[in-house]
Amino acid sequence: MFRLLGDEGRLRLLRVLARERLNVTELTGVLGLAQSGVSRHLGLLKDAGLVQEEKDGGYSYYRLTTALAPGSPGTSGNDGGENPLRAMLDRQFEASADDPMLRADDARLHEVLRLRKENFETHAGPDTRDARQLVPGRSWAAWSRALGMLLPPLKVADLGCGEGYLTMEAARWAARVIAVDRSDTVLRRARSLAQRRRVTNVVWKRGELEHVPIGDAEVDVAMLSQALHHAEQPGRAVAEAARVTVPGGRVLVLDLRAHHETWVRNKLGDRVLGFSDAELKRMLTSAGLRDVRVGVGARKTGDPFTVLLASGMKKK
Repeated sequence: MFRLLGDEGRLRLLRVLARERLNVTELTGVLGLAQSGVSRHLGLLKDAGLVQEEKDGGYSYYRLTTALAPGSPGTSGNDGGENPLRAMLDRQFEASADDPMLRADDARLHEVLRLRKENFETHAGPDTRDARQLVPGRSWAAWSRALGMLLPPLKVADLGCGEGYLTMEAARWAARVIAVDRSDTVLRRARSLAQRRRVTNVVWKRGELEHVPIGDAEVDVAMLSQALHHAEQPGRAVAEAARVTVPGGRVLVLDLRAHHETWVRNKLGDRVLGFSDAELKRMLTSAGLRDVRVGVGARKTGDPFTVLLASGMKKK
């Protein structure tokens, strides 16, 4: 048993499962390990009686066995006390709570649970915690697409488009989308996604956020979605977004509020650990935008990441 628990990856896995039951894909996202490695660890822990598998809605979820559940009765001596192995694990988890790697696990766990909550197809099981959310067919994606249908056929720039998921959504209602990213590899994947979805109103361009390959006043809306914290010069990137926008057009920014999760630098390539509300407002104002608004787009208790929304209109 001690040899089994002497592996850092398995200890991290048990620590996460002590908080929430998860499937293999979710565990892979939280721990940042290969799926094959996660499956192997789960198999060993399951054979040792520490983890059990449950089927729910076509998915296999894993959680700690009843014997390891918090407050479970002891398994030796029948003294009714806490399982000594669980008590030992709790002490180990508490002692390592400030480890940057484990803090990163916690942050990714919050993100996985947020995504699960917004996926109503897999959130309708019998032990759903908030039954008020169980409205068949309800979907945040559907809501966003419905709102898009209310917009005129605008020309849109998706700056720092990544693999193109937001680009695809904008293409549903925009007349044309110009998608820009610095990575050739990422742009190839985005083009492939557009081909699979038969989207034809997107122009793909390689370029930096600080030097956008778009002419002056070419688009009605310029979007920077979770891209600004990757920019070497965020203020310059906002100024470029304003430059390519027509007078009367809008710049929209979705990004993270300032945080202390330094692991995102190496893991995700973030250059900036988010922005304060005042910083975002100052950057948009300095870019010559008016009617600047900054507010919270998404926030969850205990999650170290808060999404800010900021917008401004280019002066006519």
